[in-house]
Amino acid sequence: MKIKFILLFTISFISFNLYSQELKVGDKAPEIIQNLVTGENFHLSELKGKMVLIDFWASWCKPCRKENPNVVAIYNKYKDASFKNGEQFTVLGVSLDFNQKLWAKAIADDQLVWPYQVSDLKGWKNAAAVKYNVKSIPASYLINGDGIIIGINLRDSDLDKKLRRQQKKKSHSLSKG
Repeated sequence: MKIKFILLFTISFISFNLYSQELKVGDKAPEIIQNLVTGENFHLSELKGKMVLIDFWASWCKPCRKENPNVVAIYNKYKDASFKNGEQFTVLGVSLDFNQKLWAKAIADDQLVWPYQVSDLKGWKNAAAVKYNVKSIPASYLINGDGIIIGINLRDSDLDKKLRRQQKKKSHSLSKG
């Protein structure tokens, strides 16, 4: 009886720890499959080859809405850039909203111009948020063209510096004259 209890406890403990492991820099970003705000099905893997900021947010989240202008500025600055491991930069907004209309209104109001906005409209039970172990928002993961996490919760100047360091160096040709 005691052995069965210990075995059950050990299996439960291991299962819980496997499920709740934190993602870290260097990990492969888990796939996200949800519907775009337009209703079409979308997979994060469709963005393979691009530098992607996965941005967890919600229309009802004041800190998220305050952060949105910074994300828009970064997007506009780097959307056409070339990186060491990825061509172009984009954002995948993952909303923890419950209401489609409020979510769509926030996208328009905050001028979130990138085409990738997804949600399953389950709030904190959003499948991607659960998979990424998101405990508070805004939360973000920067992934390279191979889908490897290279930054977590980078904001403002830290995100800008990271993207700048990831850019391909412009070659300067020396001309002999």
